[in-house]
Amino acid sequence: MNSTVRKILVVGGNGFIGSAVCKAALARGTQVISVRPYRTPKGHSPAWTFKVDWQQGDALHPQSFAHLFPQVDGVVHTLGTLIENSSYKHASFHALCDGGGNPLEKQTPGGNHLKSYETMNRDSALRVCEAFLSSPAGEDPSWNANKPRPFVYISAEDIFRPVIPARYIETKREAERGIEQMMVGKSDYRGVYMRPSLVYHAHLRPLTTPAAAYTPIPWRASLGCAFFFRYMGSTSALESIANALSIPPIHVDHVAEAICVALDSRNDVRGVVGVSRMRQLIGWSEDGRAESGMGFAGA
Repeated sequence: MNSTVRKILVVGGNGFIGSAVCKAALARGTQVISVRPYRTPKGHSPAWTFKVDWQQGDALHPQSFAHLFPQVDGVVHTLGTLIENSSYKHASFHALCDGGGNPLEKQTPGGNHLKSYETMNRDSALRVCEAFLSSPAGEDPSWNANKPRPFVYISAEDIFRPVIPARYIETKREAERGIEQMMVGKSDYRGVYMRPSLVYHAHLRPLTTPAAAYTPIPWRASLGCAFFFRYMGSTSALESIANALSIPPIHVDHVAEAICVALDSRNDVRGVVGVSRMRQLIGWSEDGRAESGMGFAGA
């Protein structure tokens, strides 16, 4: 069965998760448009980048690319920052195109301007979503088969406190609530909020691999601790630590595959999608093994 998703718009397709989404969508035969704030740097670029329709635009001023919304079957917003420093995100993009490495070691000139959690994690998503919901559907009926049209927001599980300030996850949750409020009364649209845990990749993010390899060992034993803090209604950093121990990490390619499944409206994916649900969407069992014979629309 062919997917109803013919073309998508990825905001931030040159980032860690955004690039994985672009690659996964292209592999499924989906056309990809990606908006990014700056030009692709000179030098080596992966082959898949030449198949993406790169458009320049500003997520805080989505009117700069609003003409693209009627052309697409869904939008994936991948912008965000774990560290309040735009030079980290800029270096991440160069690390991707230069073949990987630690982005913290590849700082770029002029990239020291701080970008707040509020701007990167919340405001950019809300503005893009508002513009998307205000856009008319395409005139060609054959391009309107994927209804309700999804707006997929890359959120996160609460696993980084107290190492990362609480404002990181707070702004993610504010974005989710804001998007969901915009969806009220708009039956032709649906909000999907992907909440990955620790996202890893051996080459693009080598520093995440040791943590990913270690995490599955203690997470089963920590379930009691996690359930205790959730039962007590705790919102402290201890609950975040319990989440980090109880929710397994996930490979960036698996996040991207789950997003592609969620984009197809025949699967009717809505609301919060955690790691367990992502595994189900891509046909993985709870113990992390692929289940034979399990499929989904557009597979």
